[in-house]
Amino acid sequence: MAEHEAAVEAALAVLDEHMDALNARDEVRLNATLHFPHYRLASGYLKTWAGPGDYLADFYKRTTDDWHHSLWDYRDVIAASDDKVHFSVQFTRYRADDSVIGHYRSIWVIALLDGRWAAQLRSSFASG
Repeated sequence: MAEHEAAVEAALAVLDEHMDALNARDEVRLNATLHFPHYRLASGYLKTWAGPGDYLADFYKRTTDDWHHSLWDYRDVIAASDDKVHFSVQFTRYRADDSVIGHYRSIWVIALLDGRWAAQLRSSFASG
């Protein structure tokens, strides 16, 4: 995938910013990492966010009350082109004392649309 190295680097930067914004609880930055409509398949349900505004509130509904932060465990490229990168990822959710809430696998699709790299969709094994 060396021929798509720039695309992979741009897509990884989106994942980095997404996690940083989530941990900072910064909805404006978080929304900037997503294309809308944005899609998430989990627990047999396809969730669609038509536009920015309620993404962070929905995240809080999906996680435990004692969630403090999350970190990527791995982000492996499955496939890449000049305008789209598919990742197999795993992240861990932590409490404030760094004890683990859980590890979750997911597939993320990061796409270049209208000149901007952002997450278009994902399929997650995390609940809800």
